[in-house]
Amino acid sequence: MRLPPPDRPETEVLRQHLHSLEGALDWPAAADVARPWIDAVRAQPAPFWALESLLQEFPMSSQEGLALMRLAEALLRVPDADTAIALTADQLGRADFSDASDSALGRLAHAALALSKHFLPDVAGAAWMADGMPRSHAPSGSSPLARWGAQAVVKATVRAVQLLGQQFVLGEDIRQALTQAARTHRDQPHVRFSFDMLGEGARTEADAQRHLASYREALDAIDRSQHQAHTPALADGLSIKLSALHPRFEEAQRERVMAELVPRVWSLCERAAQANLNLTLDAEEVERLELSLDVAEALIARIAAEQPQWQGFGLALQAYQTRSLALVEHVIALARRHGVKLMCRLVKGAYWDAEVKRTQELGLANYPVFTHKHHTDIAYLACARAMLAAPDALYPQFATHNAGTIAALLQMARRCEARFELQRLHGMGEAVYREVLREPLISCRVYAPVGPHRDLLAYLVRRLLENGANSSFVHQLADPACGVDELLRSPLHL
Repeated sequence: MRLPPPDRPETEVLRQHLHSLEGALDWPAAADVARPWIDAVRAQPAPFWALESLLQEFPMSSQEGLALMRLAEALLRVPDADTAIALTADQLGRADFSDASDSALGRLAHAALALSKHFLPDVAGAAWMADGMPRSHAPSGSSPLARWGAQAVVKATVRAVQLLGQQFVLGEDIRQALTQAARTHRDQPHVRFSFDMLGEGARTEADAQRHLASYREALDAIDRSQHQAHTPALADGLSIKLSALHPRFEEAQRERVMAELVPRVWSLCERAAQANLNLTLDAEEVERLELSLDVAEALIARIAAEQPQWQGFGLALQAYQTRSLALVEHVIALARRHGVKLMCRLVKGAYWDAEVKRTQELGLANYPVFTHKHHTDIAYLACARAMLAAPDALYPQFATHNAGTIAALLQMARRCEARFELQRLHGMGEAVYREVLREPLISCRVYAPVGPHRDLLAYLVRRLLENGANSSFVHQLADPACGVDELLRSPLHL
């Protein structure tokens, strides 16, 4: 194995991270920098359709929030009206949307949802529709008028889910996305994009070939859209998933993966190198990390041999893994060994719920991910310090919506005079970055999903789970009951 075991005791790992941060960060000073950003965001909050507003109104800890998330997760994939009505009735019937809210949006949303429930069948009626019972056995309230009302509610709900999807998808294809990106470039020249073609893992070889063609088309389109001389750091780029390019991307199929997947990814690397664009391998689950590193090193060795001038190959690294700092150190060593400079995106992590559940199912002694949010914050800062200290090997990219973390990153980067960029998700964190980017020397890249709304499912649910928790910065920022001091509390403790 390249890295330490993934299920080491959490506190032991955190002590090492805290030791690595000694003398590297003045948190009170960072909090002082972030405080005006938070005050400005709360004085001019995100629009009512933004995720921050929706999560404040319907948090994931409530029955209402869970019901709406389940609808967002499944409704667009339901093929027939009866099942859609049954699903909508079942989910809205689980929650109480009659409570008043302090905001105009909240009052309107709660009233609309409460009214919608009157047009939907009750639980028995929902079961009748879903199970295909004869109409003669239909419960009361299933008259043609009631059915018409239920269909209208479902159509309105589907449209609402589609509108929600539009806040997270830059375009339904790469051409639409590039048109939207061009508008942003005109207004904010220091903002760039990393496009993510939606569609998760490949289940068949046909899926893998379809994703490969989509990535090639995207690289060609991005290349045509770059109208000025550029480096990978100054151009838009593309993020790809290895699991989308091979139907058996798993440890048990290592030989097959190395023989079949590496050439596919190399063809994309060659195209990106030819256009001098950034191409990043997105992060996957813990159990695929070692295999991902094998694929990455094979590609890095080939880049060193055939495209040594290209500095656009990138990796996404997840700070919430207990071996995240070891991973950063390993990637730095890889880059130095092969004489290649890598663009590395540090993220906090996107598969926490799945990793925890898998660990519980296997009965492992420790989790491979940190179990507390501020533990991940500690690891993130420790990884960031290591990345900033290796300018010969890495171009650091820091993805976060946390104002305190951003201020800490700026402080550490200034101390070592390192070049770097910040990143945010399309549709999220816009208000915070509106304030941060008032300093023109700060660069930002937007991670922007591209694809039809029916493919948004897995991405959207990950975003809701990450940011809907009561402990998330995005959720707390939108909550006026959470004080600024609480938001900016130092994570540097166990």
